[in-house]
Amino acid sequence: MKEDTIAAVATAMGEGGIGIIRISGSEAKEILDRVFATPTGVDFEARKLTYGHVLAEDGGVIDEALAVYMPAPHTYTTEDVVEIDCHGSIVALKKTLQRVLKCGARMAERGEFTKRAFLNGRLDLSQAEAVMDMISARSEKAYDSALSQLGGRLSGAVSELRHEILDVLVDMAVNIDYPDEDIEEITYEKLELALEVIRGKLTDLRKSADSGRIVREGLSVAIVGRPNVGKSSLMNRLLGESRAIVTDIAGTTRDTIEEAANIRGIEIRLTDTAGIRETEDKIERIGIERSRKALKEADLTLMVIDGGEELTEEDKEIFSALDPKKSLVLINKSDKETVVTEETVLGTLSGVEVIRTSMENGSGIEELSDFIEEKVFGGEVRQGESLTITNVRHISLLDEATDAVSDASVATAAREPLDIIEIDVRNAYELLGEITGETASDDIINEIFKKFCLGK
Repeated sequence: MKEDTIAAVATAMGEGGIGIIRISGSEAKEILDRVFATPTGVDFEARKLTYGHVLAEDGGVIDEALAVYMPAPHTYTTEDVVEIDCHGSIVALKKTLQRVLKCGARMAERGEFTKRAFLNGRLDLSQAEAVMDMISARSEKAYDSALSQLGGRLSGAVSELRHEILDVLVDMAVNIDYPDEDIEEITYEKLELALEVIRGKLTDLRKSADSGRIVREGLSVAIVGRPNVGKSSLMNRLLGESRAIVTDIAGTTRDTIEEAANIRGIEIRLTDTAGIRETEDKIERIGIERSRKALKEADLTLMVIDGGEELTEEDKEIFSALDPKKSLVLINKSDKETVVTEETVLGTLSGVEVIRTSMENGSGIEELSDFIEEKVFGGEVRQGESLTITNVRHISLLDEATDAVSDASVATAAREPLDIIEIDVRNAYELLGEITGETASDDIINEIFKKFCLGK
């Protein structure tokens, strides 16, 4: 399969200024010569865009275009690569691709260009996955994280850990295989120390996974509170537009409203909930049940209260459903005379963070943005300064490797035979190798690349 020449549309299908057909393989240049004609008839100069026409089989013109030939090995796939820049017409792209396929190329599978880059050693598996993460990134932080991974930061960290584990395996193997030789004996105390260091590094690497998931998927934020305290106004402030209806009538929001916002480069998935209260209205009651569900599932809950009124029983009921560790209370309408203080809130829900806000003049929104950024990155990790694990597969493998090292530590403390301990240590080594692809099975590799888009 690697010897085949493949082709696909590398840009999104639809109307646009430019559409690109990408060809990769040993026959790429030969196919280009057959489908593309330059006005002067001169040969293509490597890595230089050349003007000409895409020709049909009968010599007719399919499109006026530019083409570039990039010889191996300095290409994305490390093979000969050709790109034809057509007009961004679905018809032009379809006809050009059909002509390329008829001249000897076959249709590329999903992710096959990147898969060839991996198989040919240009990228490891985690870097290949970062390519798709960059394409699907919906925020600056997600893009930066994928770019860091593509640059090899995760690969470097994993390779360093595997090297340390390999050193332990070598010491164990020597002691197991040559017990009577005059060599330095590995002591259980030395082994315990080495395993503890490795487990600590695995734990440190795993710590970024929670913020990494949010970077990739977005922070789920539920806005809750009793009716008419400013929840919809808060959502409109965060969105920068009037998306939610704002009136003085309680119960205006009868269902959850979901929107996406971007705060400090972090994608935020906002859910404006119906006011939680007792009601006889069947439709409003359904909305309130959905509000409770959103409250339970959110990464962060913003509870809005009216600072100009004493806390009501409805407020206190909502407080009882909050987790202070993942909640923020906004004392709204602080531009007017308020009766609710931070002490009042803390007396009702100990340990929760409190910010005074006014949806009327926007005060408190900057402090809210600071809080959200702190929530995602914990005050320690900033994108571009530290590695953030965003991939679910990587997180799972790190967890399994950590468990394997922990099992080895327990066995070492119990002074089990070295060949028993070695099984868990080797398992950790193999699991980390699956992240970079060094020990990943063909089935895993194929499944990963099936998730890619065509043309990448």
